[in-house]
Amino acid sequence: MSARVLVIDDAPTNLLVMTGKLTAEYFDVITASNGQAALLAAETQHPDVILLDVMMPGMDGFEVCRRLKSNPKTHHLPVVMVTALDQSSDRVLGLEAGADDFLTKPVNDIALMARLRSLVRVKTMMDELRLREETEFEMGVVVSSAKVEEMSAANILLVEDSKTAAKQIVGTLNKLHHSRIETDPAVALEIAKQQGADLIIISATSDKFDGLRLCSQLRSDIETRNLPILVIIEEGDTPRLARALDIGANDYLSRPVDQQELSARIKSQLKRKRYADRLRERLHVSVELSVTDALTGLFNRRFLSSHLNGLLRRSLGENRPLSLVFIDLDFFKKVNDRHGHAAGDIVLREIALRIGRGIRGVDLACRYGGEEFIVVMPGTDLVAATHVSERMRRQIEDCPVVVGDKAISITASFGVTQAKPGDSQDSLIERADKALYRAKRAGRNRVDAEPV
Repeated sequence: MSARVLVIDDAPTNLLVMTGKLTAEYFDVITASNGQAALLAAETQHPDVILLDVMMPGMDGFEVCRRLKSNPKTHHLPVVMVTALDQSSDRVLGLEAGADDFLTKPVNDIALMARLRSLVRVKTMMDELRLREETEFEMGVVVSSAKVEEMSAANILLVEDSKTAAKQIVGTLNKLHHSRIETDPAVALEIAKQQGADLIIISATSDKFDGLRLCSQLRSDIETRNLPILVIIEEGDTPRLARALDIGANDYLSRPVDQQELSARIKSQLKRKRYADRLRERLHVSVELSVTDALTGLFNRRFLSSHLNGLLRRSLGENRPLSLVFIDLDFFKKVNDRHGHAAGDIVLREIALRIGRGIRGVDLACRYGGEEFIVVMPGTDLVAATHVSERMRRQIEDCPVVVGDKAISITASFGVTQAKPGDSQDSLIERADKALYRAKRAGRNRVDAEPV
């Protein structure tokens, strides 16, 4: 996996050695020899991951990391601290500064490369979500979302067969979070799929089950593939660590588990997950906004344009009927003129509700524009579509729309046609429009069917 790595170290020899190692693994490398140069490179050179030395004159690595994470342009960049400091308190300090990992020199090359590739995969996914978010703003789609509370309690699933180890870990987890222990990975997988979790901690040292296989299963299932995974390994078990990261584990801890480091790594993973969840939620809402008419809640013309040709190909290819109904409210301008546009909006919303109630779940109802609506009915021939249209016409005519203390009478005209071989969405809509025009010329409040 090719990616750009920013290496920050005040020692030229260290920069040269690390550049050689990374280049041999097909990474693109850029370098900086002090904190200020590092901050500038991170903002302008667009690295995918940062390797940061801690012990530097002037601005040390902790301060560089804090500034990177506080800058909106660089806060999403994964940071791996590399240092000779080997105390647990140093690792915790680095993680609390925002680092994604804290590696002690001499760094095992296999573990380092696996960690970098793991972080690059995560960043690639996050970049895609961030790009879509930027596109929303460019398109004018603004989605409001509440600020994520990073320290709110999370649901954490621990897969551990050692009662002693589980008790120690849960004691730390339950200070801030809700935890559950499982000794059977099959049960844990079902819990993660059916009940959900915010993070899962898996022992990769058990003799009774294969923790890495569970990691693989979680990553391959669509319901759990975005679940953060933290694995626990034996100190110095580099091959297993590299394998876990390659499979898709997000982070790791070595036994014996340091409780402060456990808390710091959980906080880091939950923060990243909640940020990703917020981006996904924004994407989901923005997709709905982009295909839905804001006033009526029906699909909009954009969605119809992208979807109708596919429905046509499928219906004609399977030799099944498909009908289209074009609906236009009669004299709707008079409603706006007499009662105001606010009343007109209420009428449009109510008619849209009646149209939606009058069709099946497989049918497609859209607001085509203004007071015009289109309904697409897969598996429905011209006779049945005409019958449904007549029923909807009567429902609109018979029930005035109540707006405040006023009852506004409204009628609608319908044009119906059935798809035929060689049709495109344009030709199908054009025929329905012609039928609608005939209905209006014949006096409105009518259904007219265009013969196939």
